[in-house]
Amino acid sequence: MPGTLAIVGAGRVGRAVGRRMRELGWVIGAVVTHSESSARKAVRSIGAGHAHAFLTRRVLTAQVILITTPDRCVMETAEELARIGAEELRGKIVLHTSGALSSEVLEPVRRSGAAVGSMHPLQTFSGVGVPPLDGKVFAIEGDAAAVRTARQIARALGAIPVHIEGSKKPLYHAAGALAAGNMLALMEAATRLMTAAGMKRREAVRGLLPLTRQVLENFERLGPRAAWTGPLSRGDYGVVAAHAEAMQDLPAEFAEAYQAVNRLAALVLAQDSAAMLAELEKIAVNKKVKVKSKATGGCA
Repeated sequence: MPGTLAIVGAGRVGRAVGRRMRELGWVIGAVVTHSESSARKAVRSIGAGHAHAFLTRRVLTAQVILITTPDRCVMETAEELARIGAEELRGKIVLHTSGALSSEVLEPVRRSGAAVGSMHPLQTFSGVGVPPLDGKVFAIEGDAAAVRTARQIARALGAIPVHIEGSKKPLYHAAGALAAGNMLALMEAATRLMTAAGMKRREAVRGLLPLTRQVLENFERLGPRAAWTGPLSRGDYGVVAAHAEAMQDLPAEFAEAYQAVNRLAALVLAQDSAAMLAELEKIAVNKKVKVKSKATGGCA
């Protein structure tokens, strides 16, 4: 179904998707970024297109307009498109790639007659090369015509289109943030615990990555409870308490995150969540008592 495509906000996502679509036979038209130099860079990365530093009527020559700006700029972009496009937007498909925003943010161009939707690839984009999109989920919602086009694009890219209600997009996006960005924070925190224990950073990373990969493989193959490992999964609360105690000389966020993740694990993984949460509360209370005792000192 190759057609003509304009890309507004051609950063990491826009460049990667644009390049793959160009390889699939799409004709790339206007490529818009915040400056002439970055637009030219985007065109070089995509391998086609016409560089523009601001929205221009050239965008309106494309059948599909893909908005890949930061979330805060999507509505402003839609308003500007509606201002310059007016009736020329009638029959066009306008999609944005935000994970948290619904297609409602494109209401200005919808009022001008465009079909609007959102198409979010559940994939990290480093800006270095084009990540493989085969088998990746694309969350899609919006007007019927826009959804059809987004589904066709996703399938052509080898991805799996999945419908998400627009009102549920923030929840969907939070799940992605937990699994990606927050997982990275946990991995870096674990690496720093290892270095605090005396390991070299390279040794720590080399030790932790296979451990994490194995758990994720088990999660995929066996399911969450069978894959769960560590002292909390065994109900070894003494070790859990010792972990919390060992973190007292580190920034408070380490112990707080450890305790919060333990409570979350108890809620989503334990057979008896209430009992495990009660045991974790005892550990937290005992820790507070010890800290208070240290702070007040004894009587002279």
